[in-house]
Amino acid sequence: MTNETDLRLLEKLASAKEQFFEEIGKTIIGQKNVLDHILIALLCKGHTLIVGVPGLAKTLMIKSMAQLLDLNFSRIQFTPDLMPSDITGTEVIEQNRSTGKRTFKFFKGPIFGNIILADEINRTPPKTQSALLEAMQEHNVTAAGKTHDLEEPFFVLATQNPIEQEGTYPLPEAQLDRFMFNILIDYPDRNEEISIVESTTAASDVKLKKVITRKNIIAFQNLVLRVPISNNVLEFAVDLVSSTRPGAKAKKFINEWIEWGAGPRATQCLILGAKARAILDGRPTADIQDVKAMALPVLRHRVLPNFSAEAEGMKIDEIILKLLS
Repeated sequence: MTNETDLRLLEKLASAKEQFFEEIGKTIIGQKNVLDHILIALLCKGHTLIVGVPGLAKTLMIKSMAQLLDLNFSRIQFTPDLMPSDITGTEVIEQNRSTGKRTFKFFKGPIFGNIILADEINRTPPKTQSALLEAMQEHNVTAAGKTHDLEEPFFVLATQNPIEQEGTYPLPEAQLDRFMFNILIDYPDRNEEISIVESTTAASDVKLKKVITRKNIIAFQNLVLRVPISNNVLEFAVDLVSSTRPGAKAKKFINEWIEWGAGPRATQCLILGAKARAILDGRPTADIQDVKAMALPVLRHRVLPNFSAEAEGMKIDEIILKLLS
């Protein structure tokens, strides 16, 4: 990255990131790694799946982010009776009072926002899931033959609850692939939990100030695409992804434990994520460590363990870490 404008943007991003963590720390305690990954996904224009038990402040985190980034926040609570039009919007007949003429008017659904929280996406039937996934892919919505564009930046964070699996509709593997990252949110440690309880059980009036404008986010997203990548980093990412695929050349434990491996989209996500991680750290180019840091969130929902892995209690994260080592 030799362009002076790009280097100035890089400095601007580093200071914006610092301000972002300072501000979000007023409402969110801990979870730095999760927030880092969400920021990386936003810069890569990639959507994110967040998995964690209830009560870990997922909604508050995403709402606070939207405030800091000056973006419109929209929350969709997925339920078994939610219809596709409840997400995308609907055509309504309207009558002109002066002429009596009737026309169709499109009323936008909650998908028309910048940061969309799709809460408990596995609680709704496949037809409604598809409406969300289609909007995520195309960045537009079609209603009554007309296409309505979604405003940029457009970023979907979908949550899944790992417990209470009765009455849920798990996302098929092909649809999980549409998400750039699968991020696991864990319980806070003891000190963090003490701070959380102290701050949430006393009177407080926290005001978050905006740290990045919408225009800047779009500039940072374009900057990610201009980050140079060396051949050895590119080859490392390709080799890592192909090593998840069972076959004659695969490692013994991959053939034993993996049903099928990740496709080329995983390699694209690894490289984009590595580039975004580098510039968030203030570095003008990505290295192999950046690719390794992206391996778990990028691969854990794209590599499918088989029955043997489940029988032996092998978790997918353990298998990926074994490949990395």
